[in-house]
Amino acid sequence: MTHPEAAALIARSNRLGADPRTTNYAGGNTSAKGTDTDPVTGEPVELLWVKGSGGDLGTLTEKNLAVLRLDRLRALVGVYPGVDREDEMVAAFDYCLHGKGGAAPSIDTAMHGLVGAAHVDHLHPDAGIALATAADGEKLTAEVFGDRVVWVPWRRPGFQLGLDIAAVHAAHPEAIGCILGGHGITAWGATSEEAEARSLEIVRTAEQYVAERTAALEAQGTHPFGPVREGYAALSEAERRLRAAALAPVVRGLASTDRPQVGHLTDSDVVLDFVSRGALGRLAALGTSCPDHFLRTKVSPLVVDLPSDAPLDDVVARLKELHAEYRAQYQAYYDRHATPDSPAIRGADPAIVLVPGVGMFSFGKDKQTARVAGEFYVNAINVMRGAEAISTYAPIDEAEKFRIEYWALEEAKLRRMPAPEPLATRIAVVTGAGSGIGKAIAERLAAEGACVVIADLNLEGAQEVADALGGPDVAVAVRADVTDEEAVAALVREAALAFGGVDLVVNNAGLSISKPLLETTVRDWDLQHDVMARGSFLVAREAARAMIAQGMGGDIVYIASKNSLFAGPNNIAYSATKADQAHQVRLLAAELGEHGIRVNGVNPDGVVRGSGIFAGGWGAQRAAVYGVPETELGTYYAQRTLLKQEVLPEHVAAAVFALTGPDLVQTTGLHVPVDSGVAAAFLR
Repeated sequence: MTHPEAAALIARSNRLGADPRTTNYAGGNTSAKGTDTDPVTGEPVELLWVKGSGGDLGTLTEKNLAVLRLDRLRALVGVYPGVDREDEMVAAFDYCLHGKGGAAPSIDTAMHGLVGAAHVDHLHPDAGIALATAADGEKLTAEVFGDRVVWVPWRRPGFQLGLDIAAVHAAHPEAIGCILGGHGITAWGATSEEAEARSLEIVRTAEQYVAERTAALEAQGTHPFGPVREGYAALSEAERRLRAAALAPVVRGLASTDRPQVGHLTDSDVVLDFVSRGALGRLAALGTSCPDHFLRTKVSPLVVDLPSDAPLDDVVARLKELHAEYRAQYQAYYDRHATPDSPAIRGADPAIVLVPGVGMFSFGKDKQTARVAGEFYVNAINVMRGAEAISTYAPIDEAEKFRIEYWALEEAKLRRMPAPEPLATRIAVVTGAGSGIGKAIAERLAAEGACVVIADLNLEGAQEVADALGGPDVAVAVRADVTDEEAVAALVREAALAFGGVDLVVNNAGLSISKPLLETTVRDWDLQHDVMARGSFLVAREAARAMIAQGMGGDIVYIASKNSLFAGPNNIAYSATKADQAHQVRLLAAELGEHGIRVNGVNPDGVVRGSGIFAGGWGAQRAAVYGVPETELGTYYAQRTLLKQEVLPEHVAAAVFALTGPDLVQTTGLHVPVDSGVAAAFLR
């Protein structure tokens, strides 16, 4: 049963975390103190419940809390060895834990345990950080709050900061909280309700002050970020999306120089306004300040310094120049501050790329990480605008940023992360993925870590598959007619806009009409060739265009058929089309190998259960040809094979994973039979 104080803490945390004005995703921490019974002695024991490392306030549950004995935590004050050995204190928190389970204590645990108040909130509101990063933040804090809120100069999070805030709380009984220089806010209260009310008072008061000062500037005809530069205004939505889709694979390829990344596009008004203004270069170079921000965004972004409508080729060329400069500058930043015991450099590519007229590309190890990095940079933009409205933006200095970015404790947190899935960072497009074999392939690729674009003529069915896979951080649905050249180009653009590009394409869309030669019409022939031969060609061409722009290699897989080799009766149009697809595999493998793009095929047979083709009438036609009931067609196909086993959609999906996973990286031009053994279709 959840302790009442812990239950109140969780409810308060969820309310605070649900409002982006109050704190950012996974940012800040909250706590509550209370008494429970020691299960060993039966005596009362004072406990601290505090959000653990890596949790998010908006979704906090009991399992995300660390529970510590207050007597042991406060006893650490007597053995604290000083700021030079600060990192040792986090390991000491483990010896203060009460019971087993729960989350690992975070670096901010001392702040919560040492402050005398029963309830403590540490938050990262944009308006609060605007005050915290203003050049005269201490003076402004006194002006805005009087003696209700105390200024605490910048100090790296840790045990000493906990001691500092505890001293502030003890010395200022009239205070409700403090502004942490360069960082955020902390508030406290005797009850959960009081702590929450005080947190919101600090946030709302700071918001009102920033808003009033901003309005005063605008009334004078000025803006915190300066005027819009001529030629740098936002493009129309249609132009913006076209340009973003064209640039995304290029930018993603550059941002993946050290390790593959997934991308996210943000073209909100906040971002588009920032990249249009005169202060962009100065402020972007200063970088972010709050540790939660720059740990996800790196210390500064890459900024394209060309007008919104600059020729696309010029933007691509300039991106490559700026990327080389960024990497050199980041390496120099690392070299300036690294010590012999610093963790190794984690990569010199940007996490944030700002493009005037278009918006912001953000990158991470998966879609959620990339999206959240963009959200944090939007927070940073809000902070910079607020600080410039009330003063001058003055973030913590570069050396302090390095100390946190390459903190041994941060490195330890990264090492605790689970190993990535085999297809992590891969962006897959599967055609005909709303049902049957395509759905099974999409499910398998997503289960192995890929981001998946579910392409299908039936958008409703595709959306159901995408939703079941986890929604837009994992899969997106796109209506796509693969016979339409523009629709296929739009499909690849949607993949670029959703995830940054494309690495893996499965040409699965298809249909079949089973008729004898003399009954096969030209329309039958054209329809099947349009969907499978022409459609596969169009999808492969557009995907290859994006893959070549990325420079990251890729995979193209054709779901062909045993019929590409086997001459069965009453099947001229379908089998000829599958033979076309099979030879496309060979042709494209030979042509695209120089770009690191592998092209392979899968030859299924007799996939009846769950098959969209069979459900659409093909099953009845083939059952009639073979003289068996349609309900027994799968069994019939199985009995004519060497293994006597029915082939299911997930077996085809397994073959796709085998061809695109980490094991067959030197394989291209191969057709894998998934037919339980049809000797007449053996490859020769």
